[in-house]
Amino acid sequence: MADSTYHITYKASAAKELRKLDRPTQRRLLAAIEDLAVTPRPDGVKKLKASDDLYRIRVGHYRVVYEILDGKLVVLVLRVAHRRDVYRK
Repeated sequence: MADSTYHITYKASAAKELRKLDRPTQRRLLAAIEDLAVTPRPDGVKKLKASDDLYRIRVGHYRVVYEILDGKLVVLVLRVAHRRDVYRK
């Protein structure tokens, strides 16, 4: 079953957003993101209306926006931000 594990990749801006956060928040977010490798569409995931492949998970007051590339078995993390900021461009 390890063959169907997804690879997690980060957009540079998402990695930068994650590094700016305090350590406990980083740990919680990273644990949730790592879980996406096994279950890219967990319970509670929201599919974003703007795109066919964009999803959002909630981790406390933070949101992780990501794209699932099923053909390549990749989860691409696009945004990591507080809920009030995550959808702003």
